[in-house]
Amino acid sequence: MAAYYVFIFILGLVVGSFVNVLIYRVPMHKSIVAPPSSCTSCGERLTVPDLIPVFSYIFLKGRCRHCGERISPRYPLVELLTAAMFVILFTRFGFTVPFIAYAYLMTILAAVFFIDIDHRIIPNGLVLAALAGGLAFFAWNCISPDPLVFGDEKWWTPLAGLLPGSGFLLLVAILGSLIYRTEDAMGMGDVKLMAPVGLFLGWRLCITALAVSVLLGGLVSMALILLGIKKRKDTVAFGPFIVAGTFVTMIWGWELTEWFFNYINA
Repeated sequence: MAAYYVFIFILGLVVGSFVNVLIYRVPMHKSIVAPPSSCTSCGERLTVPDLIPVFSYIFLKGRCRHCGERISPRYPLVELLTAAMFVILFTRFGFTVPFIAYAYLMTILAAVFFIDIDHRIIPNGLVLAALAGGLAFFAWNCISPDPLVFGDEKWWTPLAGLLPGSGFLLLVAILGSLIYRTEDAMGMGDVKLMAPVGLFLGWRLCITALAVSVLLGGLVSMALILLGIKKRKDTVAFGPFIVAGTFVTMIWGWELTEWFFNYINA
């Protein structure tokens, strides 16, 4: 069994390396296929030893072998975080279709997490890629319904997940623009991102993911204000909280939902 976890961890590291490519190239509208990876400082092409996830960073002591420029520690961090997510998903679902589907979605969302922090955008290309994967997952559910994933065996449950999250955030965006006369209340990228999240989770867990995202966003925003890092009128990227809320819901969604309803009915 340990061999499976080692394999999943290594797979996560490799995929995490690809996530770094997405984070760097997608906002710049560059191809994610060509040209081959190169140093962002000197432009020298990276060879195989330079591309081994995490270990190349350690062996090179965090510097480019050609120009000696420091390599951001975020590269190995992204690889390790992706590997950790894969292992947690594998522990929860085993090597199943839901594991493959959720690993695919989290690969895209991991890129969204850092792109939204860096550039305050959620690229349409990543949203469309997530939607395509969600439609494939929906097709699988039509053939082999899994009540453990969506809560029932109704074929339309994943499709119904398209509405709650995006609809709520769209309402927030509209009300924010009317009340505060600003378009910064909620970005349309966040609205669009919740659509594939709902397609993967179904309408029940989509609501849970949205609630967790809002809770995390509120807590972090409050902490940033109290620490003096942000002011009350400053905006905070909401995409990373959608990503975190989605992952939490993938793992503990049904437990959180059951706890909530037991709490309000107590």
